[in-house]
Order: sequence, then C-alpha cells, then structure tokens
Amino acid sequence: MRILTSDQAVLDHVAARREAIIGRTIDWANINSGSRNAAGLNAVLDALDATARTLPAMVERIPTQGSTSVADDGSVRTEAHADALKITARPEAPIQVVLTGHYDTVFPADSRFQTVQTRADGALNGPGVADMKGGISVLLAALEAFETHPDRHGVGWTVLLSPDEEIGSPASAPLLAELGARGHIGLTYEPALADGTLAGARKGSGNYHLIVTGRAAHAGRAFEDGRNAVAGAAVIAAALHGLNGQHEGVTVNVAKISGGGALNVVADNAVVRFNVRVPDKAAADWIDAQVRAIAATPPFEGLSLDLHGGFTRPPKPMDAAQTALFEAVKEAGALLGQPIAWKPSGGVCEGNNLHAAGLPNIDTLGVRGGDIHSDQEFAWPDSFVERAQLSALILCKVASGEIDAAKLKSLRMETL
Repeated sequence: MRILTSDQAVLDHVAARREAIIGRTIDWANINSGSRNAAGLNAVLDALDATARTLPAMVERIPTQGSTSVADDGSVRTEAHADALKITARPEAPIQVVLTGHYDTVFPADSRFQTVQTRADGALNGPGVADMKGGISVLLAALEAFETHPDRHGVGWTVLLSPDEEIGSPASAPLLAELGARGHIGLTYEPALADGTLAGARKGSGNYHLIVTGRAAHAGRAFEDGRNAVAGAAVIAAALHGLNGQHEGVTVNVAKISGGGALNVVADNAVVRFNVRVPDKAAADWIDAQVRAIAATPPFEGLSLDLHGGFTRPPKPMDAAQTALFEAVKEAGALLGQPIAWKPSGGVCEGNNLHAAGLPNIDTLGVRGGDIHSDQEFAWPDSFVERAQLSALILCKVASGEIDAAKLKSLRMETL
C-alpha cells in the first residue's frame, strides 16, 4: 500500500479546508442538542442538512420510530425522537461503505456547559466537540475530499446521522441494522483517545428498568396494611448487585432507585434502574436470564414487578473480520505518519449495532480528545485534518481494492 498521486490530491483537499472543518464543529457545538432537547436537535439537524447538500449525494430526513420510557413514578410513556439524516451516493456501486455518527449530546438544554472555548494549551473545550460533532465534521470532510478521487465510482456510500445514540439508539437501531446488513465495511466517528488509540473489542450493554408496585398505607395507623415498594426495590437491588463476580466479564451497575413520597406513607411505587455489560453472547444470555428470574419473583407478598428494557448494544468482539480491518487501517495510518493502536473498551456505541448486523467496522475514527460526557470535554484542533485524512485514505484504498471490503464482509458473515 502506498500513497498515489490521486490519493495525495485527496489528502491535500482535506488539508486546505482545515479552518472550515474546525469552524463548523464549533458552530454546531454551540447549539445545544441534548438527546431530549427537541428544538436544539432540530436546529443542529438543519445545519447538518445544509452542509450535506453541498455533497454530490441524495440527502433525506428519515423519521425515526418512537420509544417507551419509564418515569420515576413507574408510569410508562411513549417518547418521540428527532429525524435521522441519511446521505447516499452511488447505491448501485459494487462496494458499499456505511458511515455513521450521532448529533445528540449528553448535555441537556439547561446544562451550564453550552459553548466552546479554547484552552490555554490550544485544545477546544465544549459540548460535543469530540463526542461527536467534531467527528461528524471529520466524516463529511473525508467524503468531500474522496469525491474528487478518480476511482470513486466503484464505491457507494451511505451516511446515517442519528439523534439518539447517547440514550442507546432506541429510535435509530432499525436503521443501523438495515445499513449494517447491506454494507461491506463501516466507519463510525466516536472520538479516539487523546493519543489516537482506537477502541477494539467492545462489551455489549443492556439497560433495564424494573417497576415495583406495592400498596400505600398510613405508616403509623395501618403500617401492616401497606406493601413497601421502596423496601422491595432495595432487596432487588441487592440481589442484582450480588450477580457481580458470578460470570467472567459480566458487571451489573444498579444506577438509581426512585419512588416513594411522604415519610408517613408506606411507599406504593419504586423503579430500579440498572445497566449490565457483557463480553460475548453467552454472557449476555446468562445475565438476561438471571435478571428475568429476579424480576419474576417479588421479594415479599403483595408486590408486583414489571421489567422493561434489555440489550441495546450487542457485544463486538475482535473476530477475524475486525482484526483484518484494523490491520488495514493501521497500514493506512502508517502511510500518513499516524501510528494506529487499539485496545478493548467497556464502552459501547453504534459500532456494536453495525457489527451485530454483519458489518465489520472501525468506530473511533473521530477526533482525538477526551473527558467526554463532562464539562471538561476537549478535542485537539490538529486532529481534525489528521483524522479526516485517515478516513479519506481508507476510502481511497477501498476504491483501489487495496483494502478488500468484499473479503472483509465475507469474513464477518462466516462468524455471524
């Protein structure tokens, strides 16, 4: 593998747009788009739509499915979500690349962390600069440059930008599954670590919400008539926590217990919320069975239990297809003077969904940064061009066949 003259022209195209790539990231990050901030999500979607329409591609807003959520009082509600943005070029081409990202952030509309600043060391500090409005800008810059390459016609590509990744992709999961099934390789733009290291194998993740319903009563006059849902929730939480250490690689995090009310009332409602992480499908099957057994057995008479949720991100192991793809990306990175390394991660993202649908993918091709999901989130400005050039070169090498996307897909299907 080597950089050809036509490849170099693509890389130069990226470099010439450095300020624009960084500038639009700052503009997008200055618009709050917390996962449940409908107005902010739509504002960012408008901005992304306008940028996407400069590409020689079809741009569509795709309605997403609704989802259910469990409120702290145990009521189950239907929740609507913003549209996804789909950008498609050459869907008839023999090789198809799927590129994904999300335009929601973890910061709600009332967050105190709303604008981008430049730190004294030169890093950008702002909501979503790394996770992942910077990644979206890198994605689009790579495609803008690739569309000048003479071999582009043999490669089709589809971009999906979703509004709900930070809450588990409940609305966009079917769209990810559809694209994953028909693509050959996937590129996803979660941030890399600050030194450029990629996430390799990823654990799977499940989110559960267990509604505990009891019977209210006066805590003094008729305590025996009540059935305390909060007490039951505490017993259940202890049982869930006790599953830790029983199966290798499985963790259960009891994140929140809500419910109850006045101190002189026996609580008649509670919700136990918890997350599980697993290394593989066998572990996922085991923990799901354990959770459902606990949810089927009230800890004492008079309580009823109602379990919601489940696995939103299947495990993503380093199978043969993943290993071969990472080695190819490492080789491309070396041509650019970018040493590429990877390590396992307990975190999850859309790459888990794409892999489960049959798509080998690299899911940390975004900017170098860190401290995501906090008000210290940062991205290094030099990494915007660096990472866009890496993706652009990957696309060039897919077009030339030096990265054999069809073979990678075939390897993945052997282990599906």
